[in-house]
Amino acid sequence: MQAERQVRLFRNGRNQALRIPREFELPGNEAIVRKEGNRLIVEPAAPHSLLAVLAGLQPLAETFPPIEELPVEPVEL
Repeated sequence: MQAERQVRLFRNGRNQALRIPREFELPGNEAIVRKEGNRLIVEPAAPHSLLAVLAGLQPLAETFPPIEELPVEPVEL
């Protein structure tokens, strides 16, 4: 059986809020909230990966100027 605890609700500006007791703290600083019937479900939000951020970017609409081809200089290793 999961632990439970009664908490008080309060107003924060126009939002209703609650303080999450220490034993129920979530990692990070973002969460997902959804309503299922009369229940509110609060889950930690997955961290944003670099791939997810890059996938959300829009392509650039501008064109880049041509790049002058320079002769390749030999490199001694």
